[in-house]
Amino acid sequence: MCCQSHNRREGNPMRTLSVGLAALLTVASCAVVPSAWAKTQVDKVRVKPDPEVLLNDVYRDLNAHHLRAAQAMADELVDAYPNFRLGQLIRGDLLMMHTHTVTTFGAVPNAPEDKLKNLREEAVARLKSLRDRPDPKLMPRSILQLRKDQKYALIVDAKRSRLYVYENQGSRLKFVTDYYISQGRLGVNKLKEGDQKTPLGVYYITARLSGAKLPDFYGVGALPINYPNEWDKVNGRSGSGIWLHGTPSDSFSRPPLSSDGCVVLTNPDLHQLSASVEIGKTPVVISDDVEFVSKAKWDAERATANHLVDAWRRDVESLNSARLMANYSHRFKSEIGENLNSWFTKHQQFLPGVAKVSVSLRDLTFFLYPGPEDMIVSTFTQDAVIGKSRHSIRKRQYWAKEGAQWKIVSEINL
Repeated sequence: MCCQSHNRREGNPMRTLSVGLAALLTVASCAVVPSAWAKTQVDKVRVKPDPEVLLNDVYRDLNAHHLRAAQAMADELVDAYPNFRLGQLIRGDLLMMHTHTVTTFGAVPNAPEDKLKNLREEAVARLKSLRDRPDPKLMPRSILQLRKDQKYALIVDAKRSRLYVYENQGSRLKFVTDYYISQGRLGVNKLKEGDQKTPLGVYYITARLSGAKLPDFYGVGALPINYPNEWDKVNGRSGSGIWLHGTPSDSFSRPPLSSDGCVVLTNPDLHQLSASVEIGKTPVVISDDVEFVSKAKWDAERATANHLVDAWRRDVESLNSARLMANYSHRFKSEIGENLNSWFTKHQQFLPGVAKVSVSLRDLTFFLYPGPEDMIVSTFTQDAVIGKSRHSIRKRQYWAKEGAQWKIVSEINL
C-alpha cells in the first residue's frame, strides 16, 4: 500500500517543500525492493543499503509529512554514502525544514546554480526510474536472440539514465536488475573523437580492467566496449576508449550528462556488474530510448530475423549469383569502403566446377540496431561443405528495411 498523509497541520514547515518536490520529481511513494539477483550480488561485494531505495523512502515519508522518519532515512543514506552529494543536499534541506519553511529543492545559501542543476537532474532521473521500471512481462525490442552461452545482456537507456541487465532464458529474456548511469555531456549519437557524446549501437565487452591499474578517475574499474564497431566504421564514425567505468573516490555518482562519452556507474554498481559480464560475449546495446514490446510481437520480429538469414542461406546453396545478390542493397558498403559489385566479386564468387554446396548456420544472434533506421544485425557461424572440404567462418550482417523488403547493407567476416 502507498503511504497516506497523517497529522497535516497548517503552517507545517515541511509542507511547501514536500509538495514542490512531488511536483518536480513525480515521486512514486511505494517502496521499491531490489531483485533477488541484485541482493545476491550485493551480498558478495557490499552490505550497505541500496541508495535509491533509501531515496525513495525519504520522499515517501516527506510526502506523508513524516519529517522525523524522512530525516532518519536521510541520515542513514549519508552515513552509508558520505560522498553522495545528492544525499547530502537532501539531508541539508530536511535539517533546515526543522526551523523554517523551505520552498525550493537544494535550498543551500550561495550554492553554485550549475551544481544544484546537476543534482536536481540526478534526483529526477533516479526517482523517475523507481516509478518507470521495466514491466517483466515485456521484452526489450532491441535484443531478439542470444547464443546459448551468452548468459546476460546489457541495455543502456540514455533517455532514462539507466542500464538494464537481462538474463538469457532462450525463448525469452528475464529482467534482472538496473542501475543509474551517466552519459556524454552532449548526449548520444557519437560521430567523432572528442564530441563528448555516447555512441548508439550494439557492442561487446572486450576487457575487464582493474581499478588498481587505472587512475582514480575511473573508480574501481572499467569494462571497455568495441567502439567503433563495424557499422560505425562503415559510416565514418571516429573516436575510441568508450568504457563502462566507475567514479572517482571523492564522488559517489555523477550527473546524468557529465562524461566525455563513456557510460559511468557508481563504484558499488560497477563492481557488481563487472562480476557478471563475460569478455567477448556480453553484448551492450546503447539506445537513446529503449522500447519494450509484448512477447508476441518480440517473437514475431525474432522469427522475421531468422527467416531473413535462412533465406540468404538457401540462396547461397542455390549457386545462383543473381539470386544471392538480390539479398544485398544497392547502397551496400564494406568495412573498408567497397561498393556491392567490388565486394561481391571478391567474396561471393562460387568456385569453378562446384556442383553443390551445403550450408548450415549456428550460434545465431539478432539485435534491432538502435537509431532512426529499421535495422537488424545478425551474427552467426556459417558451416559450408563443398565436396570433401568443410569451411567454417563467423559472419555479421547488417540488414536494413528498404520499403517492404530487408536488404543487407554491410557484411563482415569476423
